Amino acid sequence: MEILEKAKILISALPYFREFYKKIMVIKYGGHAMVDPSLKQNFAQDIALMKYVGICPVIVHGGGPQINQVMERMGLKPVFIEGQRVTDEETMNVVEMVLVGTVNKNIVSLLNRAGVKAVGLSGRDGELIVAEKMKVYKYRGEDRPPEIIDIGRVGKVKEVNPQILFTLIENDFIPVIAPVGIGPDGEAYNINADLVAGALAVALKAEKLVYLSDVEGVKDEKGNLISTLTIKDIDRLIETGIAKGGMIPKLKSAKKALTGGVKKVHIIDGRVPHSLIIELFTDEGVGTQVVFTEQ
Repeated sequence: MEILEKAKILISALPYFREFYKKIMVIKYGGHAMVDPSLKQNFAQDIALMKYVGICPVIVHGGGPQINQVMERMGLKPVFIEGQRVTDEETMNVVEMVLVGTVNKNIVSLLNRAGVKAVGLSGRDGELIVAEKMKVYKYRGEDRPPEIIDIGRVGKVKEVNPQILFTLIENDFIPVIAPVGIGPDGEAYNINADLVAGALAVALKAEKLVYLSDVEGVKDEKGNLISTLTIKDIDRLIETGIAKGGMIPKLKSAKKALTGGVKKVHIIDGRVPHSLIIELFTDEGVGTQVVFTEQ
């Protein structure tokens, strides 16, 4: 009977294999799933399975905790304003060293060992991600204009040139992208990985955008998991303060991706083993799916 149950599980996933065959999916890899050894192996296995059933995964990764650790070892203190890392030239060197030189290559190696071909990139390669400086505004009261704060080399995505990614995908490689962009004078910019993932999903005309995070998904005002959201719900959650912290850039990026043509966005708990394939290949899923409008 156990063998029969295994067969039923495989058969139940068949419609998803058929639907997603040759489709591009952008996965933002971050949080505990990047740190815990067993979850790292689970992630690599999930990506390998996706690849072997014909899906084309593209991975964007974060690395905030790793950057903080290296900065502290170097005697530098991480500073954040309005949720953004203050990034002077010295900090930018650390960010690029950690994200591009260490974290990115570790993920590539992890995937290669799982039996798939992965290639590491940053947004500077092939001018993949063209950045512009991000301005941060601090509220100073109703009768005063907001304060404009210079937080250094922190950028937002101005343009995506995805040709290099299409070339890699066509040649059976999985791109792994560090969220560092290139500015107008060739300088590096630190960009929020959630925003990079959303911009890439639009440029690649991705079927899905998936965020692996350290929360179950999006929750309502009572703390209950919301299984399905629309872009109208996103505005309400942000305006009322129900969505907080790191969930805000994910939701803003999800909205931008959906309005840009991505069919569905998923925000799932990366702490759950194999959460990626559970979300993609089962009816139940394990997080929140965000859609343009109610089906």
